[in-house]
Amino acid sequence: MRRAMSTLIYARSERLHPGLLDQLVSGGAEAIEIFAARGHFNYTDRQHVREIANWFRSTGVTFHSLHSPMYSDDEWGRDGMPPVNIAAMEKRDRIAAMDEIKRALEVAEQMPFRFLVQHVGVRDEATDEHKVEAAVTSLEHLHAFAKPLGVELLVENIPNELSTPENLIELLHAGRFADIGVCFDVGHAHLAPGVKHAFEVLKDRIRSTHVHDNNQDHDSHLWPGEGSIDWKEFIALLRSAPHVPPLLLEIEQVAGEKISARMAATFGKLESAE
Repeated sequence: MRRAMSTLIYARSERLHPGLLDQLVSGGAEAIEIFAARGHFNYTDRQHVREIANWFRSTGVTFHSLHSPMYSDDEWGRDGMPPVNIAAMEKRDRIAAMDEIKRALEVAEQMPFRFLVQHVGVRDEATDEHKVEAAVTSLEHLHAFAKPLGVELLVENIPNELSTPENLIELLHAGRFADIGVCFDVGHAHLAPGVKHAFEVLKDRIRSTHVHDNNQDHDSHLWPGEGSIDWKEFIALLRSAPHVPPLLLEIEQVAGEKISARMAATFGKLESAE
């Protein structure tokens, strides 16, 4: 499987620049997912986008995916801004969310990427038929915007009722989204309903992954091996997917870590579990 890495590891603390991307490559990454947080990767700043686009062009590393914005400010919502939510009940909030996501999608005009990873709802959000209808309408709009840019949408299993494996499949069927896939988040699946169950429900739609560990207590984004996921089982499951996706690490940074060394060791560990 292809080795890939998310820039989430830097997203809460550092502005993205070529030196950080070089570190990910030195750790073994063959493909990159950029986390679209304005304080990290300012997708509205053409100069910043150009700087990162030039790095991809000069290195030949694959820009695999962009993680859709979760907030529209530079501070992860700490200044009181509401989260970007495509299932929001108020139409004006959904429009604002879609406008923000479209700004991020426009990056593809300068630096093409294959997938946009999209959350449906926010953490711990309950589901109801009106939210499902709102999410379907939003995905229809975003799908129409992304397709001419050459970008495919992927919905992610996250810790809320809208995004359980079964509800994601129902959502995709309700919208007749034959070409919207799934980013399978193994850490979220481990929290509930379990990795094997979630995989079996979603496997036909899986096109990418988010790989991180936890102890089934909270969404901690640990390095694989620091929690309680059965990695041998996970790798075997992933190998059986109709479209074998990359191993894409999505880790929360711990101060003082040598990231490239941890990446190399982790990729080796996962590959030896096959």
